[in-house]
Amino acid sequence: TPTIPTPTAETSVDNLSTWEQIAPGIERRIYRPGADQALTQFMAVRIDPVLYSFRAHYTPGDPKNVMQWRDQLPDAAAFVNANFFDPNGQILGLLVSDGAVYGTPYVGYGGMFQVQNGVARIRATIVEPYIPGEVLETAVQAFPMLVLDRVGIFTNTQGDRISRRTVVGQDGAGRIVLLVTTSLVGMRLVDLSAYLPTTDLDLVNAVNLDGGGSTMLYARAAQGPAIQIPSLDSVPAVLAVHPKG
Repeated sequence: TPTIPTPTAETSVDNLSTWEQIAPGIERRIYRPGADQALTQFMAVRIDPVLYSFRAHYTPGDPKNVMQWRDQLPDAAAFVNANFFDPNGQILGLLVSDGAVYGTPYVGYGGMFQVQNGVARIRATIVEPYIPGEVLETAVQAFPMLVLDRVGIFTNTQGDRISRRTVVGQDGAGRIVLLVTTSLVGMRLVDLSAYLPTTDLDLVNAVNLDGGGSTMLYARAAQGPAIQIPSLDSVPAVLAVHPKG
């Protein structure tokens, strides 16, 4: 059984029970669900969209690990893995990168992080389907929606299992929150959906991205080492955070 690559010391500290600024407009914090998930830990990275823009990057058929993505995106302040993908390194669902559209949109399920007219938001494509031809600057689509209008909505236990997770959400102040499992033990989706609204993250909407062996996070720090949570698997697409200006 493969083991999770060890995150840097920056990701395993025990005193991040409050938000810590790592760069202007970017904060991080550790969350531990506790109770039945005593071995589970998440790193949350919160980004101010006034100072940062968001772009999807996709290399079809050429998955990369966290270090390779870091080298390919030298100006990125942070990134996480994005869409699910097939064994050939082709994304599943919809991805829009700098206005170019890739993949086939999910219909009747899932959710999407998007940027339209410069505004970033999380959209439930269950209730607001993507319309072919719709103009977006950026989009990554996955499933399921975990939080909608501050309520945990995913309750389907069929096939659900404990796994590492990657989540993108938006809080009541409009900030974008990236949430990834830093521990070997993750959570079931139903439990994660129920847990998120109980935290002080104030998530209005949140969608699950590809998890398991794909879960990765990178975030630069203004001082000190970067936060690096390596994935087991290389991934062909990431959602990246870039400084504006």
